[in-house]
Parts: sequence; C-alpha cells; structure tokens
Amino acid sequence: MGFIQAYKMAIKSIRSNKGRSFLTMLGVIIGVASVISAVAFAQGSTKNITDSIQKLGTNLIQINITGRNSNRNMSYEDLKQFAEENSDIIGAVAPQTSTSAKVKYGTKNMDTTIIGTSPEYESIRNVHVTQGRFILDFDVDYRQNVALVGTAIVNEIFEGKTPIGEKIKIKGQIFKVVGVLEERAGGATRSDDDQIIIPVTSSRLVTGTSAIRNFSVEAASADKVKTAMESLEAFLLKIYKNQNTYRVFDQSQMLDTLNQVTGSMMVVLGGIAAISLIVGGIGIMNIMLVSVTERTKEIGIRKAIGAKRKNILTQFMIESAVVTGIGGILGLLLGFSIIRFVIGGLNIVPAVYSIPWALIAFGISLLVGIIFGLFPAYKAASLNPIEALRSE
Repeated sequence: MGFIQAYKMAIKSIRSNKGRSFLTMLGVIIGVASVISAVAFAQGSTKNITDSIQKLGTNLIQINITGRNSNRNMSYEDLKQFAEENSDIIGAVAPQTSTSAKVKYGTKNMDTTIIGTSPEYESIRNVHVTQGRFILDFDVDYRQNVALVGTAIVNEIFEGKTPIGEKIKIKGQIFKVVGVLEERAGGATRSDDDQIIIPVTSSRLVTGTSAIRNFSVEAASADKVKTAMESLEAFLLKIYKNQNTYRVFDQSQMLDTLNQVTGSMMVVLGGIAAISLIVGGIGIMNIMLVSVTERTKEIGIRKAIGAKRKNILTQFMIESAVVTGIGGILGLLLGFSIIRFVIGGLNIVPAVYSIPWALIAFGISLLVGIIFGLFPAYKAASLNPIEALRSE
C-alpha cells in the first residue's frame, strides 16, 4: 500500500467521525491561535511603545536620579546653568516630577497623573496644546498655579466643554486651567491623554517634596548625543560622587532595553500558549487509542489479507498528522481573526501579524500530531491479526 492510498484511508476515517475529529482538533486549534495572538499582543505593545519613543526624536537623553545617599540633590537650576554653559552640545533641559492625585471640578473628580515640568518640555517631549497656551517661564519663576489638562480629563470632569479659565483642585490646591493638551490616545483614560501638566515649582505643593528625580535633556543635534551624555555623566559624578546614584541613557538604550523585555515576554507568552498544544496532543493520543480499539477487527482483516506492519503504522501516523495539520490551519485562521477583529479592531494595541511565529506554531502542531500519534500507531501496527479478528 502506497502513501497516497494510506492518505486516502486516513481521510476516509476522519470523515466518518467528523464530530470526534473536530473535538480532537480543538486543542490544536486553540493552542495555535493562542500562540499567534499572544505573540501579536506582545509585538503590538512593543510597537506602540517604540513608536511613542521614536516620536520624541533621536537626540533625547533621559536622566534618572536613583540614589538617596548623596550630600545634596541636583536642582533644575543646576542643570539649566550647566546646559547654558554647554550650549554647543545641549539644546534644552526639562525637569519632570510625576505623581498620582485626585483632581476635582465642582462635584466631579477623577484620579490622574500630575506632571511637573518647565516650558522646554513642550519641544523636548513633543507635547503641544490645541487650546490655550503652554507653561511659560513666568509660571515657573513665580510659582503660578496653572494647569494643562489632557482630553481624558476634559471628557470626564468637564463633560467635553472648553475648560480654559476654569478652576480645578489638586490635593487641596486650586489651579487655573490655561491649556488643553493635544490628543494622543483618543481621549482614553490611563493613557497619555489622562494627565495634567503644571509648573515644576508648583508641583511641590502636590508631591510634597522639592526633589526632582527625572530630567529630559535635548542634545544640540543627533551626532552630539554621545558627547552630551559623557558631559552629563561627568557633571553628575561631581555632584553625587557615586555612579550608582544616577543613570543617563538615550533613545537607543531605551529601545534596546524594551526589545530585551519584549523578547522575554514573547517567549513566556508563547511558552504558556504552547502548553495548550501539548494538552491538545494528549487529547489526540487518547482519541487515537480509542480509534485503535474500535478498529481492532478492521486492522486484523487488513493484516490477514496482506497488509504489513509498516502499512498500518503509516495509516495511523498520517491520520494523526492530518488531524493536527487541519487543526493547525484552522488555528492560524482563528489567530489571525483575533488579531484583526479583537486586538486591532478594539484598538487594544496595533495589529501585528508575525509570519515566522505563525509558521513555528503550525510546525509545532504538526510535530505534536506526529509525536502523540506515534504510540497509538505503534499499538495498532503491533496487533496480532488472529487476536484482532477475534475481537468484537
């Protein structure tokens, strides 16, 4: 019996038990779809963050102060003066304080992120207003309680009305709304649109501290980023005396770190999803064993009329591979549908279709079918024809 004939017999057997065959495929379908959609979610999240980082430009440098054992904290004025003295390599600096707080307007309130910064933040971080104005040097110098609100805040507590000139309360302090930030995430809460920007000097009233732990620095040009970073590290070392108390990094380092984290996340998610493929394989083995038991007499007749052991083995192996192959194809279709209509359709993250991972998932499904179909096929091929003919 040739391969083609064995294939036809396997297909005939699958068609004669459509319900059972589909249930056998179900574990593989879910497994393949899970792998594809899990990886797509991880890659889509990465793309979302990467796009946001790249929008900031290639000459952005971040300073993060982590240590608390130094004799003093670096102030915004210190860094600003250093930038002015090194204007050939540093274009601008902006401090950043961040905290979560409840904002109130009339009877409405919501929790949001409060960012304290300076006028330079607008150009460095590419953040602009669509109504009103941005923070001015006057606001920082004279500690004015003014605020720029994101569209999520406008929609939530101002009910979509123009908030310019209105008064809001943040941790008991009254702030006047002077601008509305440009929408970035469709006005959704827990996004870039869910934030309020205030002068860094006024943020002390909200955070309860004058210490600034984060600074954004814009190099004079992309080719001067490395020189600017070296100068900043030398400047910080003079202040803190310990390299472990601060970190200076640029966009490329942020992207490298992000890619490493994403790679690990994809492996973990893919591994978890692949477990369902193994479960599906166990299901295939169980169903195939039942099939061998039910078809014992058929196997005996075939052996009695001349079918060899390898013919029986081939038939059952092909049957297992076909079941998992069809399940793998249906799993691919289901996975791509989830990416298109759920992940992408609901704008959870950008829809990313990873062909390599799809091929890997499909390949694993076939491998699972072969591995878990091997034992039932071997059992069927090993049946004694006389005992098989006697079975009922």
